[in-house]
Amino acid sequence: MSKDENSKFQNSILKKLDGLLGGMLAEVSSEEDFTGKAGKSMVLRLPSCGSKRVGLIGLGKTASYPASFQRLGEAVAAASKTAQANSVAIILASSEDLSNESKLSTASAIASGTVLGIYEDGRYKSEPRKPKLNSVDIIGLGTGPELEKKLKYAENVSSAIIFGRELVNSPANVLTPAALAAEASNIASLYSDVLSANILSAEQCKELKMGSYLGVAAASANPPHFIHLCYKPSSGPIKTKLALVGKGLTFDSGGYNIKTGAGCSIDIMKTDMGGSAAVLGAAKALGQIKPPGVEVHFIVASCENMISGTGMRPGDIITASNGKTIEVNNTDAEGRLTLADALVYACNQGVDKIVDLATLTGACIVALGPSIAGVFTPSDDLAKEVFEASEVSGEKFWRMPLEESYWESMKSGVADMVNTGGRQGGAITAALFLKQFVDEKVQWMHIDLAGPVWNDKKRVATGFGIATLVEWVLKNSS
Repeated sequence: MSKDENSKFQNSILKKLDGLLGGMLAEVSSEEDFTGKAGKSMVLRLPSCGSKRVGLIGLGKTASYPASFQRLGEAVAAASKTAQANSVAIILASSEDLSNESKLSTASAIASGTVLGIYEDGRYKSEPRKPKLNSVDIIGLGTGPELEKKLKYAENVSSAIIFGRELVNSPANVLTPAALAAEASNIASLYSDVLSANILSAEQCKELKMGSYLGVAAASANPPHFIHLCYKPSSGPIKTKLALVGKGLTFDSGGYNIKTGAGCSIDIMKTDMGGSAAVLGAAKALGQIKPPGVEVHFIVASCENMISGTGMRPGDIITASNGKTIEVNNTDAEGRLTLADALVYACNQGVDKIVDLATLTGACIVALGPSIAGVFTPSDDLAKEVFEASEVSGEKFWRMPLEESYWESMKSGVADMVNTGGRQGGAITAALFLKQFVDEKVQWMHIDLAGPVWNDKKRVATGFGIATLVEWVLKNSS
């Protein structure tokens, strides 16, 4: 954006464009004090030019890949919506320093951002707004089969993120545990060459002694559905076995410890299955991508946490499928109870590594805010793998401590443990609880995505976690 003594652009692309526009671009950018800061933009309407509008979108002094370029795509989508444009061309003012690999990744990130930015979930509106944008040209970042491969990958992951968003956006009177199980079965049917589905009923879960999970489900008129999808490549040896476990509370009233008062967020408790949306979204993407050499189990203990005469009471003692007993001192700490049996089940599949994802604690939102997920794991190697995957996806994670001394607050006088240990360090004690149900031989990570699963400003789901999970599985595949 720097200009010479005559207030003309020094950048060759901007200089050429400004010349075609009679100096208008330089003039208006000075008037509006547009300097290219990240998140800032200016758009000019051009009545007598080939394009109806020309816009400048700021990336900041240093554009960090890929998040900055995803945001560029989102900004382009927002501008196209405002202008009701049906075609857009995008060019970077300075792309000469990018390597060929960086150009491919940049084009992919811009494409993902544009696709996700233009999408609006209008399924529950009487007059949904349909996007008019139908073509995007990304200029100067290459062509050919390698780019086509990158863009196909971006398309697969973006469609999976949209699927995940739609699951979380769906209200609890539509997305019941049975409906979530049906969505999972449908994914397996679509990609039946690599995916299979096994949906366990309450009776089957009872045979497996899943007392912790079934205790949460007991109050609801909608029966629980335990979801297990398995990805196996159609040929070649299996080098690594992974499990992705997602919390699947399609609605959480809090149970007898009902959610009340300011900040309880009971009105958005349809989002309490955000972990399962990430897991099933990843299953959808991997069904399309079909990575070799890796077996992946997708596990969701789906149910509702409601209130009735058959429901779990504060003070009840329940027994998980690994034989450990839990004194329920808070029925609103229910997600960890469902995950307990899901983690035991995952370990029984003979997997090497487990990543669980859950909208588990408000404490994690207090600690990290609405945009960053908390990561808990005793394995430095697993942490390295997932954080490397997140650098490619652009999603934000922060590793938190598993402070073993905090387990003191989780001890019960009458059972092996209680299910919640008070307000202080709540996200940490929740992770320590989950650790009791994981085999020590299995590498395990817990991701608390209570904050980033939902965009409170726009009142819509984000699809958080899917892109990182897919990248992580691919790293294990290669």
